[in-house]
Amino acid sequence: MSKILVTGGCGYIGAHTAVDLIENGFEVISIDNNSRSTTLLAQGVEKITGKKFKNYKVDLKNFDDTRAVFQENTDIVGVIHFAAYKAVGESVSQPLEYYENNLESLLNILKCVREFNVPNFVFSSSCTVYGSPDVMPVTEQSPIKEAESPYGATKQMGEKIIRDFANVTDSNTILLRYFNPVGAHPSNEIGEIPIGKPQNLVPAITQTAIGKLPQMTVFGANYDTRDGSCLRDFIHVSDIAHAHTLALQYLLDNRNKTKCDVFNLGTGNGVTVLEAIKAFEAVSGQKLNYVIGPNRPGDIIAIYANNQFAVESLNWDIKYDLNEMMRTAWAWEQKMQKDGLLTQQQKSTFN
Repeated sequence: MSKILVTGGCGYIGAHTAVDLIENGFEVISIDNNSRSTTLLAQGVEKITGKKFKNYKVDLKNFDDTRAVFQENTDIVGVIHFAAYKAVGESVSQPLEYYENNLESLLNILKCVREFNVPNFVFSSSCTVYGSPDVMPVTEQSPIKEAESPYGATKQMGEKIIRDFANVTDSNTILLRYFNPVGAHPSNEIGEIPIGKPQNLVPAITQTAIGKLPQMTVFGANYDTRDGSCLRDFIHVSDIAHAHTLALQYLLDNRNKTKCDVFNLGTGNGVTVLEAIKAFEAVSGQKLNYVIGPNRPGDIIAIYANNQFAVESLNWDIKYDLNEMMRTAWAWEQKMQKDGLLTQQQKSTFN
């Protein structure tokens, strides 16, 4: 059984990917300092899979502690690196924290990959690397324009670091540029748990609908889109998770075209913020209380993917449509309220 290290394995996408890896026959260990995640999702992984899920509570900015995990697990055949700060708006107001955390953690994990000869490395990148594109849908060959936020800049820098690293090591790498992961696992055992006020659209929608937030704000309605609101490519988190498993298998089967292959992970469909709200209202039967606010610094006006390369190369089959994204997100929000999950911790920080 191949052992895979998932950094940020107690986070939203990391936990879903851990489930998918385990269900496809991999052994998974995690590194997560739980500063922006919760062990509740690790427990959910165990409930879904019936397998123990080992997480090392380690800060990847500490090289010695990170290296100790590799010393204890010399049979790691692949690393999937999620662990990063990821809120676009927060990165605009706290740029130094984003550069420090996202880049130092990447450098330390790559030093360990090199030292311990880990053959496969998959990086959690983002469509933010394209900046504000001139032509859509974006392909993997679309120009990399100036990032609209420090978060996007860390992903651009991370990609450059990985390309340079791959050129001089035996490791094969993949950059997965995903668009807007939403929804929750269909088992309703794991989902997104934002810290404090949610920075992403769908948790803001569900928290408003259930009453955690009195009202939500749509940031801008004067953009050059169908209805004036920003346009995004929403994709279900379980579809994103499965793409990571397929990417690893692609490397293990030596099917990669280069030392650093790149894939867009999106549905290929653009949906505006207001259209997403309407879809949620239709699925949930809830009328959402929202207002139109000012444009938000760092937001890209519109972006959606051409996903043909990922679909064909990875044999990736997208299973969930927008209605299922909203249905599973709403079911997860309702479960969190029913079970009283994290109501106290969310007001401050995770333990």
